[in-house]
Amino acid sequence: MKPAQFDYAAPKTIEEAAALLAASNGDGKIIAGGQSLMPMINFRLVKPAILIDINRIEGLDRIELEGNRVRIGATVRHCRTATDPLISEHLPVVHEAMHHVAHMTVRNRGTFCGSVAHADPAAEMPMMTRFLDGTIVAFSVRGERRIPAAEFFVGSLVNSLEPDELVTAVEIDAIPPDAGWGFEEFAKRHGDFALACFATTLRAVGGRAKDVRVGMMGVGETPMRLREIEDIVDGTDVSDVVLDEVARRLTDILTPNTDIHASADYRRHLSGVLARRALRAAWGRANGKGLDA
Repeated sequence: MKPAQFDYAAPKTIEEAAALLAASNGDGKIIAGGQSLMPMINFRLVKPAILIDINRIEGLDRIELEGNRVRIGATVRHCRTATDPLISEHLPVVHEAMHHVAHMTVRNRGTFCGSVAHADPAAEMPMMTRFLDGTIVAFSVRGERRIPAAEFFVGSLVNSLEPDELVTAVEIDAIPPDAGWGFEEFAKRHGDFALACFATTLRAVGGRAKDVRVGMMGVGETPMRLREIEDIVDGTDVSDVVLDEVARRLTDILTPNTDIHASADYRRHLSGVLARRALRAAWGRANGKGLDA
């Protein structure tokens, strides 16, 4: 299909972009990569009065380390995130996740921040932002607002941005050098949206797991951080008994949808399988023994 008619602007500053968005009275859309937005416009699911292209704004294409946080700018492409040395060094779990994102043509244009703003509960970037205590940096004519990821994802494809706000960056916690990580995703085809995905980071201190973080996607209406699962693993030796308890609790607490791709029961079972694999991998890496630990 062809999109409905719209105006187009390519501002060169964040302030100009914010002013254009405010002037649209809720009928404007920001475009950086457009890999989710343009199909929706073509199918007339959204009909913006104006499309505001932020690709000419200087400084939004940077990945920077600020203290123990990694800042990813709004026009950083997926392909850049997948190959950037700061990501691979300080966020290896994100580096791994990026190789599961869609397909080459999408990765070449799509952006990390755009995916976060799109808030698809089966996409990797929202989950990474949620479980690594991310902050979404938004800007409007009123100034900058910093939104914790826990408050940003409201529902499937729904975020807490105001109509006149645009995302300028996402900041997420760097992983400590002594932490292990695990990432397991299952999709029908590589690059498709996940039926389920489990990600974790943890440290090994005195033979016990510490500072455990757990995230999931594809099994709820928003990306998830599972504190209850973190509490089960924290302080343990990540034995088979612990992993069995994790799988059992996931079956109890997850309420995924049944759709044409998989049943809710299948997704719950799959979550337990992926959790075991990811936690074993993280524990092995944290102990410096590789994936066979």
